[in-house]
Amino acid sequence: AVEQMLQKTAGKYCVGDEVTMADLCLVPQVYNATRFKVDLAAFPTLRRVHEALEQLEAFRVAHAVRQPDTPPELRQ
Repeated sequence: AVEQMLQKTAGKYCVGDEVTMADLCLVPQVYNATRFKVDLAAFPTLRRVHEALEQLEAFRVAHAVRQPDTPPELRQ
């Protein structure tokens, strides 16, 4: 369902070309899907949007693995 919605609404990010709350919700979900080895190959729009978001400094510094309370085994 998310892929179909993103195909209709996405620009550079989830809803057009500006970061929205949808992007803030997407990033941790994709992080956990990747962490648990979910195959996201069937979701090209989701992956494209996520890759664009990962390029933003704010998302890089806020990443879960960069937080002081992240357990060592989850750090990259």
